[in-house]
Amino acid sequence: VSFYLGQVSGGEDEIQQLQKALLDYLDENTETDASLVFSRKFYIAQWFRDTTMETEKAIKSQKDEDSSEGTHHAKDVETTGQIMHRAESRKKFLRSIIKTAPSQFSTLKMNSDTVDYEDACLIVRYLASMRPFAQSFDIYLTQ
Repeated sequence: VSFYLGQVSGGEDEIQQLQKALLDYLDENTETDASLVFSRKFYIAQWFRDTTMETEKAIKSQKDEDSSEGTHHAKDVETTGQIMHRAESRKKFLRSIIKTAPSQFSTLKMNSDTVDYEDACLIVRYLASMRPFAQSFDIYLTQ
């Protein structure tokens, strides 16, 4: 996992790189375990849904801040256009994967190294830790 993280410059690219690596691992192992085809489709659908939900939350929170403050600092707050642009680039990435047949996906690998089972587990844990529930688990636990 650190190999993949080391090659990427920033947050969004890092997530997409890890998503590609995980989907590539699932694609390579579908011959030995047919349930991985479902897992691959599930992850793509979940990431697409997450992008939509995060975008809606960001726009709603931005509108709430705008109405409560009246004026805001342009440097600190993302514009609606920036939020939408980021969401569209994520969705475009996921759509390109959806349109690609699983057998063709292996040709889109960004790295020559393949991901093994342990790396795939680490990638899944890392991506799961980025989800809202995992980030707020301490709050749920204390309540």
